[in-house]
Amino acid sequence: MKSRHVIGPGAAALLYVASSAAMAQNAPPTYQADPSVYKIILENENFRVIEAIRKVGVHDKVHSHPVPSVVIELTDCTGKLYNADGTTRVNNNKAGAVSAVPIIAAHSAENIGTTDCHEIFVERK
Repeated sequence: MKSRHVIGPGAAALLYVASSAAMAQNAPPTYQADPSVYKIILENENFRVIEAIRKVGVHDKVHSHPVPSVVIELTDCTGKLYNADGTTRVNNNKAGAVSAVPIIAAHSAENIGTTDCHEIFVERK
């Protein structure tokens, strides 16, 4: 007699969430996850400088910030951040603003404003 196991909808959803969380924890860094948005413009033995241009309406791919960095906002930008835990928040960044970015395992960002978001990330290696 053969035995069959059927996964119910709740169990399937739990497996999906668990696998999504696992994938999020292993998210590649910005420039590897979404090279259409993030480009390395300088790299040496000490620093990596990444230019990010997120056009209006673009939602970038899930990525990480594996080391602390500094971000310089080159344009005013309204973005929505999607965290790995499902929470979101809206940022209204102003051109010229500089802030510290902590290590972030995984998230994505969407440009919900009316202008392109242009940023520079500086990471110490």
